[in-house]
Amino acid sequence: MRKVDLCLSSEGTEVILATSSDEKHPPENMIDGNPETFWTTTGMFPQEFIICFHKHVRIEKLVIQSYFVRTLRIEKSTSKEPVDFEQWIERDLVHTEGQLQNEEILSYGRQLKLEQQFAKFGKRPQQEIQAVQLEDYMAPKDVPSEL
Repeated sequence: MRKVDLCLSSEGTEVILATSSDEKHPPENMIDGNPETFWTTTGMFPQEFIICFHKHVRIEKLVIQSYFVRTLRIEKSTSKEPVDFEQWIERDLVHTEGQLQNEEILSYGRQLKLEQQFAKFGKRPQQEIQAVQLEDYMAPKDVPSEL
């Protein structure tokens, strides 16, 4: 069974909303598959972005790699439009001065909305996201087939 990274633009995934953007490190860098690129936020306020998969997916593992994130909240939606989000997880991350923060999370959905609060002013948080799924995934029976 082959695993697929669903959080790649080459798989049809899009960043449909980001509350900040830096021209050198835009939000689309999170899903370009290049480990050398990333999204850098513009700073202090809680920042959020929405990733759209355009189909219902079961995420075997969601990997969030970041720097300087204090709190991470993830909401998910199974709607075709980016609405009706429900809180999925909220987690305080361990501060690792100069070290990459790695978080792995399990679930399924069609849209993911991530909000992050940052640890320090003056630092430029960075974010990379990866969602891995088994290629032959079948939606659970309790999820409508049109999702």
